[in-house]
Amino acid sequence: MELMEEILTRENLNQAYKKVVANKGASGVDGVTVEELGRYIKENKETIINSLRNKTYFPEPVRRVYIPKANGKQRALGIPTALDRTIQQAVAQPISNIYEKVFSEYSYGFRPNRSCHDAIRQALKYLNNGYEWVIDIDIEQFFDKVNHDKLIQILREQVNDKDVLNLIRKYLRAGVMEKGVIKATKTGVPQGGPISVILSNVYLDKLDKELEVRGLRFVRYADDGAPRRRVQVA
Repeated sequence: MELMEEILTRENLNQAYKKVVANKGASGVDGVTVEELGRYIKENKETIINSLRNKTYFPEPVRRVYIPKANGKQRALGIPTALDRTIQQAVAQPISNIYEKVFSEYSYGFRPNRSCHDAIRQALKYLNNGYEWVIDIDIEQFFDKVNHDKLIQILREQVNDKDVLNLIRKYLRAGVMEKGVIKATKTGVPQGGPISVILSNVYLDKLDKELEVRGLRFVRYADDGAPRRRVQVA
């Protein structure tokens, strides 16, 4: 089965919808709430699926919001529409299944059945083995600086479906609406949508593999629940 057809299966779409509803969240630029999403999908299901299959679907821009950080600054998030969150989740699920077989054993951020606590336990193993020097690296503004072409090139190594890659590129370039003005997104991953999690891990897997080749002991995780990326190398 082609990956796009796997994404569009009833089982995968239903799973994605239930995930989005469970996570709740604010509405996007169209104002459709999670509570209204089910009725909207029911009334437009065939149109949505056909547009995805025919490559005529275009995501809405994300709605820019800001949340306070512990240091007094603000973190910019992009809130996709409820429908786009559902489609992103439907895309992310099978891609995650593909990459879980590829990702580094020492990558812990936003992966199934893995947590920061697991990363800490791995770091303690390194300490118990006699490694005392630790380098703590926080990748600042990672989500704002991802190169789209490089990300698609990396994805193509495992995702051999041009329709899916085309859809992902549309999400990367969907733009941001802030104070009623739409701004283009030439770099970065839409931080705040379900697909940003898997795409960030795909992009940083190259870093993980390079650290492994160099024989370094490391853990990579996302700290304090925020979508930042931190690497600790012993």
